[in-house]
Amino acid sequence: MTEAQIELGKRAVACKGWRWSPGMLAVDLKTRSEARVMPGTMNLIVRYLEGDRYVGGSVPDLTDPATVGCLLALVRAAWGTAIIVSYSYDDGLWETMWEGATDAGWCGRGETEGAALVAALEAAP
Repeated sequence: MTEAQIELGKRAVACKGWRWSPGMLAVDLKTRSEARVMPGTMNLIVRYLEGDRYVGGSVPDLTDPATVGCLLALVRAAWGTAIIVSYSYDDGLWETMWEGATDAGWCGRGETEGAALVAALEAAP
């Protein structure tokens, strides 16, 4: 992961509406190893080859399609409505907007789909 991707992951984890979801790809900040989040008995845990570790100290890999899909579900829950993600050909940015919004009704924008979703989660009421 690049430093920009790590910073985006940190922004996501810092959001009020953030939670780890099964299927997300987590990256351990110390080892940079990746693993899928799996449901545990008490907490969500990440399964590494050397054993189970809690997701604390990890960030989501927002280039991973499953993680982006889970993030979209979190954004929809935070906004309480259907959220649509689209690519703007005018300025080359990804936009998130609520269903039925006008052109100016976006709630998050970014250079990637993941960045637009993080911006929407940060802006959620």
